[in-house]
Amino acid sequence: MKRIAIQGIKGAFHEIAALQYFGQDIETVNCDKFKHIFELVSSGAVEYGVVAIENTIAGSLLGNYNLLKESKVKIIGELSLHITQNLMALPGTTIEDIREVYSHPIAIQQSMDFLSNYPHMRLIEWSDTASSAQKISVEQLKNTAAIASKHAADLYGLEILASEIETHKMNYTRFLVIQRNSHDVPQNNKASLCFELGHQPGSLVDVLTVFKNEEINLTKIQSLPILGHPYQYSFYIDLEWKDRTRYDIALNKALKIVSNLSVLGEYIRDEKFNHEILQN
Repeated sequence: MKRIAIQGIKGAFHEIAALQYFGQDIETVNCDKFKHIFELVSSGAVEYGVVAIENTIAGSLLGNYNLLKESKVKIIGELSLHITQNLMALPGTTIEDIREVYSHPIAIQQSMDFLSNYPHMRLIEWSDTASSAQKISVEQLKNTAAIASKHAADLYGLEILASEIETHKMNYTRFLVIQRNSHDVPQNNKASLCFELGHQPGSLVDVLTVFKNEEINLTKIQSLPILGHPYQYSFYIDLEWKDRTRYDIALNKALKIVSNLSVLGEYIRDEKFNHEILQN
C-alpha cells in the first residue's frame, strides 16, 4: 500500500487529489504544513507527496515553489482537480437554522456571492475545509455549517444543505505529485524547471526563444525573489513537448544562457487540464 503525505486531514481536497491520482489503495499521512510533506518525502518516510501549486482563482502557492527548489524531491506527476464548495451541517438541519459557518478563508471568499444571501450567518475562518466539517461532526454543533467537499460530508456524516456554492464554476487546483527519486519514463512530455538570469537586456527573451525555436510550449512562468539578493529573481517555468529530442536540445542550449538551472521534474502532463480546462 502506497503511503502519501498530504496537507490537511481526510476529506481535504489534497486527499481527493491523492485518491484520484493513485486510486483507493493508499494510506494518507496528514500534515498541517506543506513543509512537512517535503520533509517526509525527502527522508523516505513516505513514498510520495501531493502538494497544491496553483489555483485558477487564487493563483500560485508561492511558498511551494521555494520548497520544490530547496528540497531533495522530484515532480513525477500532476493532477488538476475541479474544486466545488458545499454548505453542510448535522442531519436534520435546515439552511434557515444556520447561524455560524466555518471554513478555510479561501473557501469562504470563493462562496461570498452565495453567503451574501444570508447576512445573519457569522463567518468563521478555520484551518481547512475538512477540519471544519470534522469539528461540526465531532462536537455535534447545532445551527452551525461548514463549507467543504462532498467527500468531507460523506466522511463526517453531514448533510449537504446547498451544493456547488462557489461563485466561479471554473475553479481548478493543480496538484503536483512528488517523490524522492524520479525515474525516466518514455511517455514524459512535460517538465518543470528553475533557473536564474543576470540583469542583461533581453536575457529572459533569449532563453525563452531557445525553447520556442525547438517548438517547446511554455505553459507557465513564475518569478520569485532570491532571498538575500535584493531585486534578483529565480524563474520557474513549465514546458511541454511532442519531441523529446528537441526538448533535450533546447535544455542544453538553455544551460549556456542561464545559471543554477534545476530540473524540478519531468512527467506526463495531465490531459484533463489540457482538454477539459483549456478548451473552455
